[in-house]
Amino acid sequence: MRQRVLFLCTGNSARSQMAEGLLRHLAGDRYEVFSAGTHPVGLNPGAVAAMQELGIDISAQRSKSMEQFTEQAFDYVITVCDRAKESCPRWPHSGHLVQWSFDDPAAATGSHEEQHHAFRTVRDQIKARLEECFSIRR
Repeated sequence: MRQRVLFLCTGNSARSQMAEGLLRHLAGDRYEVFSAGTHPVGLNPGAVAAMQELGIDISAQRSKSMEQFTEQAFDYVITVCDRAKESCPRWPHSGHLVQWSFDDPAAATGSHEEQHHAFRTVRDQIKARLEECFSIRR
């Protein structure tokens, strides 16, 4: 039986979506992976573009509310931003509540290239954390 992992963020638009796509790509045979937000706002095109650079298509993923998951059991619930951590200090049915903090690439300003660089940077940070914490490499 695969372990269940839920990534939480505020908007479920970038960080949690990239984490979902990365873990599914890196070790999807070992994990059932989901993401949600405390206040979902839709999938950010910058996250889709950054993931596409790695050959990972997350364009079919959609932004979801954490409320649709509150009654489900997860082996890991991982918050990827400080606001989600504050909104969700405990998860009712979680084996492990893990709190990570990554900058919000959707809040980046500057040129298009500078904004895209912010998505790449956070994507790579999430990937490194996943590889380290879940002992996976690809």
